[in-house]
Amino acid sequence: MDLGTGDGRFVLAAAGANPTGLVIGIDPVADALAEASRRAAAPPPKGGLTNALFVVAAAESLPLELHGVAERVTVNLPWGSLLRGALALDERAAAGIACLVAPGGTAELLVAPADRDRLAGDVSVDGRLEGGCLTADWRRYGLCLHEARPATAAELAATPTSWAKRLRLHGSGVADRTPWRLVLRREPADGSPTRGGILRPCSVDPARTASRRRAS
Repeated sequence: MDLGTGDGRFVLAAAGANPTGLVIGIDPVADALAEASRRAAAPPPKGGLTNALFVVAAAESLPLELHGVAERVTVNLPWGSLLRGALALDERAAAGIACLVAPGGTAELLVAPADRDRLAGDVSVDGRLEGGCLTADWRRYGLCLHEARPATAAELAATPTSWAKRLRLHGSGVADRTPWRLVLRREPADGSPTRGGILRPCSVDPARTASRRRAS
């Protein structure tokens, strides 16, 4: 599932690359999804994708049918409340991200805050990582922070979103912000896919995560 998918380009690319998997794009703005939804609904001979679906919903009010079913959740270059949720600063948005992740599943977040972003003037990825604050906060939602580091140029180039181009994160021009890759995981106690199971303690030491970040 791609939460805050915007124009849905990421969903179409992911569905085309993985024809046996179901890819769902979620965004609160129906107009933004219209073109991608139309393309996905076309007959397969005309480029349609039967494994791409789109849902109009905000992170704070996701349909119950989507709770706990995603093996992989992506949030690519969010802004506003979803950006704050990705850094566990907005409780409702963070809970929305977490509720989608199935036991054993992951949430992969690509964030690139800047001072001028609406609702994000006080967001600092370094500050959230320092001392393990981000790790502890995500643990409250049942997710372990497994990876936190600046995103590579190759990872950005492999993220087909309009926002990456608009923010000048790859291609021509000089980026005015630092993109970060955060990977979260929900881990059932016994390794089984049963929902609602007791979770293991996180296997990542916050101090070790911070040292890896500084070394990158």
